[in-house]
Amino acid sequence: MYLQLDNISKSYNQQMILQAVSLQVQANTTTSILGKSGCGKSTLLKIIAGITKQDSGHIYLQQNNITALPPNLRNIVYLFQEALLFPHLNVYDNIAFGLKVKKENNTSIKIKVTQLIQHLGLDNETHKMPEQLSGGQKQRVAFGRALIINPPLMLLDEPFSSLDVETRTTMQQLYKTIALQYNITALFVTHDLKESLIMGDKLAYMHNGSLTMYHTKQQFIQDAHTGVSQEISFWNSL
Repeated sequence: MYLQLDNISKSYNQQMILQAVSLQVQANTTTSILGKSGCGKSTLLKIIAGITKQDSGHIYLQQNNITALPPNLRNIVYLFQEALLFPHLNVYDNIAFGLKVKKENNTSIKIKVTQLIQHLGLDNETHKMPEQLSGGQKQRVAFGRALIINPPLMLLDEPFSSLDVETRTTMQQLYKTIALQYNITALFVTHDLKESLIMGDKLAYMHNGSLTMYHTKQQFIQDAHTGVSQEISFWNSL
């Protein structure tokens, strides 16, 4: 299994946030984790990234135990709701940043960055600074900066929630295309039911720190806790 979590638990001030969460993720798939705010979704991602330390449990990535590794050695990319671009760098240099840190040669950097900029639909924005970009464009750049270093795992913490409906739909479609092109393995957490169904190759539901994985989309839809059946009933009643 590409990513495996074994009995991850976490509490704050004697309040249980995660309760023995176990999860298995296959390579080149996006797993959607649906859940309300405060259910533990973001805490789980931060533990996987190494930003937060779990109280118990183990994490394996590509069959390596990374439980005790610091964040900088896990090589995992965590994307937030905000793009968090470098304000002093233009689009090209923001995306190229990771390759420059790795000291790749300039020719290789130019080829890789130019190709990715085309895939992200940012051809006309290459020399713009972050303050000149729309919200959707900033998120595209953030994806580019993450993808360019070919991370083994991407953790997406409601990255489109601050965007307007039209831009959010565009970004969802773009992600699906890019994920296929670049063989992305990712966890995508969201409180939006429709988005979880759109984004996930695999589906999970988190409630009060407990995680339920579904073998099929039909199982997810039929589980009353996910809210899909209520949503369908609402639209059918109109």
